[in-house]
Amino acid sequence: MLERLAKYRAQYVMIAPAVVLLFLFSYIPMAGIQVAFKNFHIGYTIWNAPWVGLENFSFLKDGQFWIVVKNTIIIALLKFIFGFPAPIILALLINEVRHSGFKRFVQSVSYLPHFFSWIVVAYILQSLLTLDGGLVNQFVTKTGSDPIFFLGSTEWFRPIIVASGLWKEVGWNTILYLAAITTIDPQLYEAAKVEGAGRLAQIRHITLPGIMPTIAIVLILSMPSLIAVGMDQIYPLMNPANQPVADVLDTYILRSGLQQGYFGMATAVGLLSSVISLILVLVTNQLSRKFNGEGLW
Repeated sequence: MLERLAKYRAQYVMIAPAVVLLFLFSYIPMAGIQVAFKNFHIGYTIWNAPWVGLENFSFLKDGQFWIVVKNTIIIALLKFIFGFPAPIILALLINEVRHSGFKRFVQSVSYLPHFFSWIVVAYILQSLLTLDGGLVNQFVTKTGSDPIFFLGSTEWFRPIIVASGLWKEVGWNTILYLAAITTIDPQLYEAAKVEGAGRLAQIRHITLPGIMPTIAIVLILSMPSLIAVGMDQIYPLMNPANQPVADVLDTYILRSGLQQGYFGMATAVGLLSSVISLILVLVTNQLSRKFNGEGLW
């Protein structure tokens, strides 16, 4: 053991700050899970609040909670269906660009939105989609149609969430796939050309299999986001008009805990979400190892 520590001391020193941060901000706060089983109010601490058992899980009988679950599942599935393959496709397209200057330009433009906060993105969307004076509605009215209340519409809210998420993150998420493509042996492509394989055949039989391990790892790591659909994206765009489809688990927890003071129930909802996320990761990792031979462990 000591010999191993001495041999890899530089690596251990390098990861030490990350381990300390993980311990401070991920493991120590887990002590707060007990609030899910206590009658916690302002004035108590998490240690002296009275135990109430499973009473805080009574939200499972609340009809509004299941509407929130439905909204969360729908938005999660839409974001996964459109958001997961999009960076793979973009990475394949960027990889096919032969002009290096144009390739760098496309990469830079696609990466840039990632550095905007969701508050900035929400402001941009409100400026574009507002009912009175928004650029999109100005175009709509010029075509002879009535203006559309995009941000107050239950029909338009989910497409806006999916589209804005793609615009903001698709370029950044291509980084891993482009890096994985660079590790593929160029001789495989040369051999494929000799055999008469076109570009599509090379992508299908060389590039995609070459990045499949990376795809599997990203798939596993993306599973928790199916439950945490992105409150930082949804909350700035949510209003009373679109709340029937915009209210998700994270906003439900925020409203129940910080706004209404039901700290125990909010913690219980968060605990249930975390357990479901863990199950999704474990199942996805097992399936990935079974069908692809790759997994996190």
